[in-house]
Amino acid sequence: MVQAPAKPSPPAPTGTPTEATLGVAIYPNAEFITSYDAGQGQRYYLFGTNAPFPTVVTYYKNVLKDKGELVFEEPPVQEFDIGKFKEDTMAFPPSVTVKDYTWGGMEGYLNPKPGAQPERFKTIIQIVPVLAAAPTQVRK
Repeated sequence: MVQAPAKPSPPAPTGTPTEATLGVAIYPNAEFITSYDAGQGQRYYLFGTNAPFPTVVTYYKNVLKDKGELVFEEPPVQEFDIGKFKEDTMAFPPSVTVKDYTWGGMEGYLNPKPGAQPERFKTIIQIVPVLAAAPTQVRK
């Protein structure tokens, strides 16, 4: 069986991603933490906020006009699909995922920037943007 060549990883972005570059709303005052290569030419982006999980989930329900899906009850994780998942070309479905990092008495997600404030985030938002369509070639 011949496998298609792997898609190159997208270059690591420079600067803070914006709603325009991600194609989806970012929770107000959420702090960009980092992004990771997700494979298949995708990246995912992490943002932290000290807004409570239910507040962030309500925000995305209103902005995306979608109730999302409670993927896990303990710890609470809510996912909102923002694009169609194409298994043959994507590693992750385009989505916004919100996770409560204070569940069960946890202190929050540790800010990876040494000495930065806040020291921990109550809620983490993961955004997997919709990939831009690849240009099509016109055959002559």
